[in-house]
Formats: sequence, structure tokens, C-alpha cells
Amino acid sequence: MACAMVTSTAYALDLTVTPGQKATAEQVAQSGVPLSELAADAPDEYTVKRGDTLWAISGLFLKSPWRWPELWGMNLQDIKNPHRIYPGQKLYLEKKDGRATLRTSPPSASDAAPDTVRVSPRTRFESLADSAVPTLKSNLIEPFLSEPMVVDKDELSTAPRIVATQEGRVLLTRGDRAYARGQGGKPLIDTGGKQQVFRVFHNATALKDPVSGEILGYEAEYAGRALLAQSEATLSTTDKDGKTSAEIVPATIDIISAKEEMQVGDRLVPEPERQLLSYVPRAPSGKVDGRIVSVYGNAVINAGQNQVVAINLGSKHGIESGHVLAILKAGARMVDKTDPAWPNIKLPDERNGLLMVFRTFEKVSYALILDIRDGVRIGDRLVSPR
Repeated sequence: MACAMVTSTAYALDLTVTPGQKATAEQVAQSGVPLSELAADAPDEYTVKRGDTLWAISGLFLKSPWRWPELWGMNLQDIKNPHRIYPGQKLYLEKKDGRATLRTSPPSASDAAPDTVRVSPRTRFESLADSAVPTLKSNLIEPFLSEPMVVDKDELSTAPRIVATQEGRVLLTRGDRAYARGQGGKPLIDTGGKQQVFRVFHNATALKDPVSGEILGYEAEYAGRALLAQSEATLSTTDKDGKTSAEIVPATIDIISAKEEMQVGDRLVPEPERQLLSYVPRAPSGKVDGRIVSVYGNAVINAGQNQVVAINLGSKHGIESGHVLAILKAGARMVDKTDPAWPNIKLPDERNGLLMVFRTFEKVSYALILDIRDGVRIGDRLVSPR
């Protein structure tokens, strides 16, 4: 089994728009969306506030928030990039000929001749870089972008390991110093250049498909980060009889952050390079049939809103960051007491909420639960939200 190791750690939001999303928006911009696609209580106007997200704003106007490229298309002439919507901007909903469009100016004002306004020159400086409305609240997923790691059976066991602590300490935390060694004849050494940072993981646990029982990968439990202070080395010594021997001097590491306490035996994985990611909620293009595998960081089988879950779909199945999936609650099995024969029946599966994938591996992905009506359980089905 070959499950890809994580390829990024310091993540930033990529504010670009894909060609497919732009094409959708351009198409909708020509005519708007059918009134039937509007949310029942879509406001006639809305002022963007701090703390808003594109997901939430889209949900105000449309029945399906993952179709926000169409919301962008509704105001394409005024807003060239949906990631550049800022607090204070007003959005106006116009309904005409069975279609809806969204403007950044009142419909009546856009059709009338502009008034003459006398202005005096002045300069105002305001940084908008940090105030743009995000797709989702980043604080909900940022902790999970570098923490979960899915590896194959042997991948973590061949990584460098902590072998000793100062003064025989059992547990390590931020500010502590420890000692580590490489594996397989590969000493843990400083390669030169910038400082080497490692992420520290506990032993990995198997992620099993709740239907087939197949092991999809092994989830390594994130514990913290460590900085390589001194390389591993070999020291030659001579005893009183003149016999020379070699002693291993482990590498020195300093714990620079800790989510959990670390200990001897924990593994070190090099911190990868920074990578830009784009979280654009959208429905998968093809048919989807998956299951929830586990609730991250919990031994419980139930998950609530804004919690992270692992699912049995990954890059192998065409799943990408940003894909929105519908969560189905299994219909109950019971006996039809209205039938004299008392046959067994199963009620239909009902939609229970939505989740969005934000990180993918080969056979497994991590997703954030965006909206639920009832508790989400391990084994719940996942389908396209259409």
C-alpha cells in the first residue's frame, strides 16, 4: 500500500479562480440564476460584515452554498474576483423575467443618469489585504492543515526517533531538549542552509473502511514541532587496553511547540515547504459514494458541526480540496406492523448535512463538517450534494 505522506505544512490561501469557476460565472453573468434557485428568505440587499464568509453569503442568496461561483457570476461586472469582497460593500438582489442578478449598486440607481457631485481631493490609506472576505473561517481548519498525516504501514517506523531526554524526563514539552537518531543507517544530520524543523508524531493508528474493512492508511497522531540543534555523530574512544571503539552521539533537538507531551520513541518528520491552497466550495463533477471513517482527535463515533472527520475517498477517487459532499443519515430498519405478514422494511436515507474536503491523500481525505441537523456518525454515507 502506498499512501502519500503530507506535502505541505505552512499553508496560505490561494486567491485565484479556476478556469471552470470563471466559465460558470461568466455563463451565469449573462442571464443570472432562476428564481427557483434563490434561498426562500434571500434579502433584497445585504451589507458585508466582518466575520462573513463567501460560504455564508452564498447561503443567504442561494439554496446551495457550494454553488457560489454562480453568486459571483451574478455580480461579475462589479466584482472581478470573489475573494476580493470586503466588509462594508453592499449587495443588491434584482429579480427580473424569472431570473435573479446581484449588483453592488441599487438597480434603480444603475439605470438612472448619475447625479453631479462636487468632490474635494483627499487621500485615505486603508489596508484591505487582511479584510477580504474568506471562503470559510480559516481558524476552523488551520490547526488541521499540518497536523493529521496519513502514511503507509512502514513509513513512520523508518523515520528518525527520539531516543533520550535530559535528566531522564519521561515527558517532553515546549522548551525541553531531547536527543534523536536516524533510522536505517541514515544519521540525523544538519544538511546546511536554513534551520531544520521537524514535526513530532506518536505511533500511527489504522484507518479502516467501515464497509469493506480495508486499511486505507495509518493516521499519525501529531504531538508538536522540534528544531535540530546539533547533528548526530560518531565518537571514537580508546579504553585502557588500547582498544578503539565507536560510540553514537545522538542528534540534539529542541522542542519549539507542543500540542501534546512527547516521549522517547516518538517519530520525527521533516517539515515540508510552504504550499498555496485554494478552498473553493463546489460539488464534485462525478458520482460520489463514500463513508465517514473516523472523527479526528476523538475516540467517539459521533461528530458535530465544525469538527474534522476522515473519509474513505481520496485523490485516487478524484476527490479534491474544496469538494462539498452531502452527509446521509441511514434510514432505520423496522418491521411494518401495518402489514399482517410483518415484513422487514428500511426507511430511506435522509440528508443530514454538508462537509467540505480540505486535505487529501491517496485513499483518505479530511473534511470539515459545515452544517448538520443531527449527530454525524462513523459509517454515515457521503454523496454529491446535488
